[in-house]
Amino acid sequence: MTARRRDRVDPPPGGDDSAASAEGAWDLRFGSNDAAKGWQQVCRHAAGPAHEAWVHMMTTPRQRDHRHHPLRGALATGNLDGRRMERWQVEVTGGGRVWYLIDDDRQTIWVVRAGTGHPRETGG
Repeated sequence: MTARRRDRVDPPPGGDDSAASAEGAWDLRFGSNDAAKGWQQVCRHAAGPAHEAWVHMMTTPRQRDHRHHPLRGALATGNLDGRRMERWQVEVTGGGRVWYLIDDDRQTIWVVRAGTGHPRETGG
């Protein structure tokens, strides 16, 4: 079955899914149908790095490192259902990215963009 907006983001197959039941884990959901389709593409293209990104978003969505960071400038925030939230990025592959919004009120991470190509908006 194809995932859709508001559905839970499933981990790529073959990884350890224990992060989903860990105390303090965030609820991870799709913010759009396009993000759901993109996530499936990322998982097919790079299952291992996609699984690492999934765990990171579920457990430590604000932890910065060389692959995880907030977007800047006009991209630093995004809107979902009329609510403004921080927008972060996970670099899954050299060009593949996942963008997500951090919804503190609902303890939910909203995946709003996913794909194997570099997003044009960032100038890359």
